[in-house]
Amino acid sequence: MRLWLACCGLVFAMSQSFAEEGQANINWLKTIAFAGHQTEYAGIFVYQYGNHLETSRITHFVEVDSEYEKIESLDGPKREIVRHHGQVWSFLNHKMVQVDSQPGRGGFPSLLPEQISALGGNYTIKDLGNGTVAGFSAQILLFQPKDNLRYTRKFWVNSDTGLLVKAEVLSDKGKVVEQYAFTQLKIGGDLDRTAIINDRASSISSLSHVKSKDANAEISNSGWVVDAIPTGFKKLTEVKRPMRGKHSPVTQMVYSDGLSAISVFIELADSDEDDDIEGLTSRGALNLYHKVVDKHLYTVVGEVPPRTVMQVLDSIRYNGS
Repeated sequence: MRLWLACCGLVFAMSQSFAEEGQANINWLKTIAFAGHQTEYAGIFVYQYGNHLETSRITHFVEVDSEYEKIESLDGPKREIVRHHGQVWSFLNHKMVQVDSQPGRGGFPSLLPEQISALGGNYTIKDLGNGTVAGFSAQILLFQPKDNLRYTRKFWVNSDTGLLVKAEVLSDKGKVVEQYAFTQLKIGGDLDRTAIINDRASSISSLSHVKSKDANAEISNSGWVVDAIPTGFKKLTEVKRPMRGKHSPVTQMVYSDGLSAISVFIELADSDEDDDIEGLTSRGALNLYHKVVDKHLYTVVGEVPPRTVMQVLDSIRYNGS
C-alpha cells in the first residue's frame, strides 16, 4: 500500500513538471508502465476498429511476487485469458490451455513497456492536455513517430495512479485505426477478490501442465535475416516452433520498438492453397502480409502500417549454411 501511495504521489508530482515542460519525462513514462502492473483495478473496456466492437471485463490483482489478471469477453463467442506468474492461459477448443506469452506485445492497459528509454529516439512525445475517461481525470499523451513506418499512438493516463484508461492508434492522416477505452473502472479500494481466488485455486493449478502445441518452442539461430526492419526495432527472440495446421516447424523472429511488435514467420511452402496466394489482410492496427519466395512461405505480422510489413517481407533472406 505504501508503495502504491508513493507511486501515486510520484505520478502527480511528475505530471505537474510534465505539463510545464511540454515534453514527456522518461521517468514519468516509467511510472506509467509501472502502474499497469502494480495497480489493482477491475472494469469493463471496449476494443473497436471500423464498425467492429468487442466488450471485455478485466480484473487485475497484485500479489507479493506476481500479478494476476483475467480478461473475459462479454459478447460473441467465449474468450478468456488468464495471466499469472508470467504464464498465460487461453480458452481454446472448449478448454483452458497454456500458451506462449507474446514478446514485444503488451495487453491493454499495460501497453507501455518497462524498458522505454529508446522510445524518445523513435517518437516525439507531446502533452495534449487533460480529459476524462470513465469518470476519471486523464492526461493525454501523443506519441508521434519520426518516420512513416509506424503508427501514431494517443494515450489517456489517469492523473492520480498513472493507469492507462484509453488508447488510440492513428494513421498518418490522423484517422483512428483502433482504440481501447474503459467504460467502467474501479481502482484499488475494496475490490472483490473472492471469485478470482477461487478461480485460481480450482483452475490455474490444474492447468499448469496443459500446454498448447504452439507453446513447445525452441530457441533458434536459423540463419534467416531481415535487412529492412525499421530503425529502433530490436530483435527480442528467435524460435523454431510447431504450429497447428503446419507440416514442419516454423521459424519465428520477434522485433519491437517498445510500442509496436513485428513477427516474421518462415516455413517450407507446401500444397496448401494459402501458400499460393500473396496477400495483405488487416484487423485494426494489425497487418499481415504473406508471400511464397523460393519454396518458402514468408509471413510478416505487425502492429505497423501495411507498407512496413511489405517492406520487411521483401527484405528477408537466408544467410546461413
